[in-house]
Amino acid sequence: QKYFFGSLGLQKDMRKAVELYSEAAELGLTDALFSLGNAYRQGHGVQQDKAKAVEFYAKAAMQGHAESRYNLGSDEGQKGNYDRAVRHYLISAKMGDWDSIEMIKTMFARGLATREQYAEALKGYQEAVEETKSHDRDEAKRLGYR
Repeated sequence: QKYFFGSLGLQKDMRKAVELYSEAAELGLTDALFSLGNAYRQGHGVQQDKAKAVEFYAKAAMQGHAESRYNLGSDEGQKGNYDRAVRHYLISAKMGDWDSIEMIKTMFARGLATREQYAEALKGYQEAVEETKSHDRDEAKRLGYR
């Protein structure tokens, strides 16, 4: 991340960032798979390759990465595969991803998702949020920590 954004006094070097993401992904770091997906989707440090981006998102999603799952839903939606898109969004909503709720709500308003799917997403999201609640987390939030 530091090379990608050029932070901590490091020179911004997208190619170096992709090289390090690749090494981290080989070691099993899910966030590195997600970052590689982003790099390939946007063509940062590598030749733009949306198919390869989807491969990296799929690997990360299979390891429980909610944003990667959301991106898979977006990719399917752009292709017109709305049923598949909704399924991806449902999974990520159940992992606590609010953007997925918003996408399902939009799809419901456009007739591309059912009321039941929207309700399922809301219920799954709420359950995910409830699972992460704790007194210590609430106290940290009250003190201004995210």
